[in-house]
Amino acid sequence: MPKDSSIKSILIIGSGPIIIGQACEFDYSGSQALRSLREDGIETILINSNPATIMTDPSMADHVYLLPLTTKSIVQILKDHPQIDAVLPTMGGQTALNLCIEADEKGIWKDFGVKIIGVDIDAINITEDREKFRELMLEIGVGMAPQATATSFLKGKEIAQEFGFPLCIRASFTLGGAGASIVYNEEEFDESLTRGLEISPIHEVMIDKAMMGWKEYELELLRDKNDNVVIICTIENMDPMGIHTGDSITVAPAMTLSDKTFQKMRDMAILMMRSIGDFAGGCNVQFAVSPDENEEIIAIEINPRVSRSSALASKATGYPIAKIASKLALGYTLDELNNQITQSTSALFEPTLDYVIVKIPRWNFDKFEGSDRTLGLQMKSVGEVMGIGRSFQEALHKATQSLEIKRNGLGADGKGYKNYDQIISKLAHASWDRVFVIYDAIQMGIPLSRIHEITKIDMWFLKQYEELYFLEKEISQYTIETLDKDLLLEAKQKGYGDRQIAHMLNCLESEVYKKREELSINRVYKLVDTCAAEFQAQTPYYYSTFENEVKTKDGNVFTENESVVTDKKKIIVLGSGPNRIGQGIEFDYCCVHGVLAAAECGYETIMINCNPETVSTDFDTADKLYFEPVFWEHIYDIIKHEKPEGVIVQLGGQTALKLAEKLDRYGVKIIGTSYQSLDLAEDRGSFSTLLKENNIPYPEFDTAETAEEALKVADKLDFPILVRPSYVLGGQGMKIVINKKELEEHVVDLLRSIPNNKLLLDHYLDGAIEAEADAICDGENVYIIGIMEHIEPCGIHSGDSNATLPPFNLGDLVLQQIKDHTEKIALALNTVGLINIQFAIKDDMVYIIEANPRASRTVPFIAKAYGEPYVNFATKVMLGEKKVTDFDFKPHLEGYAIKQPVFSFNKFPKVNKKLGPEMKSTGESILFIDSLKDDEFYNLYARRKMYLSK
Repeated sequence: MPKDSSIKSILIIGSGPIIIGQACEFDYSGSQALRSLREDGIETILINSNPATIMTDPSMADHVYLLPLTTKSIVQILKDHPQIDAVLPTMGGQTALNLCIEADEKGIWKDFGVKIIGVDIDAINITEDREKFRELMLEIGVGMAPQATATSFLKGKEIAQEFGFPLCIRASFTLGGAGASIVYNEEEFDESLTRGLEISPIHEVMIDKAMMGWKEYELELLRDKNDNVVIICTIENMDPMGIHTGDSITVAPAMTLSDKTFQKMRDMAILMMRSIGDFAGGCNVQFAVSPDENEEIIAIEINPRVSRSSALASKATGYPIAKIASKLALGYTLDELNNQITQSTSALFEPTLDYVIVKIPRWNFDKFEGSDRTLGLQMKSVGEVMGIGRSFQEALHKATQSLEIKRNGLGADGKGYKNYDQIISKLAHASWDRVFVIYDAIQMGIPLSRIHEITKIDMWFLKQYEELYFLEKEISQYTIETLDKDLLLEAKQKGYGDRQIAHMLNCLESEVYKKREELSINRVYKLVDTCAAEFQAQTPYYYSTFENEVKTKDGNVFTENESVVTDKKKIIVLGSGPNRIGQGIEFDYCCVHGVLAAAECGYETIMINCNPETVSTDFDTADKLYFEPVFWEHIYDIIKHEKPEGVIVQLGGQTALKLAEKLDRYGVKIIGTSYQSLDLAEDRGSFSTLLKENNIPYPEFDTAETAEEALKVADKLDFPILVRPSYVLGGQGMKIVINKKELEEHVVDLLRSIPNNKLLLDHYLDGAIEAEADAICDGENVYIIGIMEHIEPCGIHSGDSNATLPPFNLGDLVLQQIKDHTEKIALALNTVGLINIQFAIKDDMVYIIEANPRASRTVPFIAKAYGEPYVNFATKVMLGEKKVTDFDFKPHLEGYAIKQPVFSFNKFPKVNKKLGPEMKSTGESILFIDSLKDDEFYNLYARRKMYLSK
């Protein structure tokens, strides 16, 4: 039993909808905490308004409340559950902490006799109140940058005069660096100061002397009630101070710290954690180090909670921080707990890494037209990827291959920048693609000293880049026939993909692959084991690398592969890669459920994914986890190694779906709907023929591959016309045009950014109602799991619309057409598994907009609203274990559920916030209403008129 035996029931506060600055890493930590507490027989009650996550799944907690994160909701829950003993607010990011503090100030916890565990409110107040924090740091002898607080415009101006430029301005009590900026002159300062004072809930800003160019580090710590402290991970930012850590490329373990400074930093972090309060749990400390021989250390900040980096540190080390932090909050001590990986050593140990991890953020600037794309103190990325390798170079390559931005890694893909001024500008004004631009700069011959002078990136990292470039140059002198084994092995050990090597040798990727096989240069898999293989690990969590062959005494030649293949029947689930607009955490939810369902059917489950923030990459979700890029070469090697029965592609969004063609071509079985059917639905021409054959109406359309063809099509179709490229995600590049000039401009623009794409031109049904349906089909029977009506009219992307379940304004005639069309299309496409169909309704006629025979964004929402595990059912259908008719469907919903989009426009103040056919929301929340007379529904519906006005 837990050491504090008085705690039997705990309320956990989640982080709400996903926004820039607070993404699914808190879903991961919250899910771990729930599992951890339930292991101890604790009753768990969860409040979180996000329907897309695994955390709010009914199986995760004893009671799940999908309610707005307000003190009103908290009071309601505490009245319903008078047995709640404690609240754990540290797993839901800043949102949960702010709500906990607000409830504390209102005396709610006191009124209901609930104690706060895992954190100390005084500790939060000290760390959030920069002035108090500064005084405390000076008292314990920890250096800080010159800094002062301003609560008025006048005071801010006085501070600026005293410190001189450049300055950092940070708004107090905000998230993901909202309202933070670096200013270099008075004009910028006035604007940023005003904005910071407005955005801070307490109208206060911190102004510090900018430590531009200093190196930045983060330490993740855990402490128990006996004051045992362990440092789980030290993370070094490749980008120097001045770029938010959430937007920085980060590396673990730290690469460029001297041992003396590292020890000093550790001592400072422990001292800081002990000085801010007496609490048991996780903590994140950030430092800046001067980039000279002195290596002077100053503290930036400390977060007394599980942070964004905790998920990364957990995946990087294999040490489940949130899980252990939850146990510590209950009163356990570190020496009483088991190391989850080895199961034989204690949790009171510090992980040792015999590999390197590199995290690269994923941005979505293309969704925010006119946004400032330079990186700074305010976080702008929407997701991240992590690469694991035996060297920094290998990990860096794997991370760049995971990003899914049509790059094959660093260099060697013909897509680099060639213009000197452009390269210099992108280095000087830290750009989102700077990780690639450094390589381009070296390729152009710009000296490392100049790159260092501009970017202040440590010379060690730049030299690693230079080595890669030298290797590319050397290999380029050979042909596929003349390249020797050592050089090819070196390129693979440094992370170059077969595709890149083929580019260097001017041959086909398949030829490089064949050559590798002939020379037996094969991937081997290594365990992520927290202890540099000093103890036996019990968890199957792998990354790939290439090893030199070892010759034994008896002349045997071998490389060590730690991934042992069993003789069980296996299923591989392809993950959805990095979070981004259009493909968010809802697909991770689907993947996790797919894995669990396959396990229930007796399969050994294998997960492939590269997103460190999610539950799918937790080491004990699947039977085996390969933390690898969802990139063809890596996937194919795993398939050849594991020999699965088949691969599930329809749960991982467009990422996994895009690999279906290659899997099919290489004879790998796709579980569920076949590649031919998936492709038929994507190909507008073939799909329309299918609709025509089944007498199903669709808006008039045609296709074009040039601006010339598009203008001809416009003569046949009436304006307005909806233009969209094929095979894209989240409505990328979709636009409604109302005349030939707009049409030509948009088509030219599209073909420049997505060359060789087939464009679809539909006559846009102005003012139509939009609806969508999700269904499960086994090839013979169809069950519609939900029909949603959008409050916004047709033309606003479905991901940005308020979707209402069940429909509120569609007559029986229309609903019958939707049901008939859904059934016909699902069967005509030979769907086995999930399908989502979108409709436009005009004058009581139902037209088809598109069909996606895969898990859609709305499946988790419907599952939560109706309380049914639809992904579990669909996976069993895909595996052929069950028919649709075998399930006893019992959806239950009183009133209506509305899926409400959440936007992160506040990160891009000058951006056009108008909604259209391209998706812009970063997350969603769920709202339950009893009737259509509800004020909130009325307000939403009143906004519909705004979109309908001409």
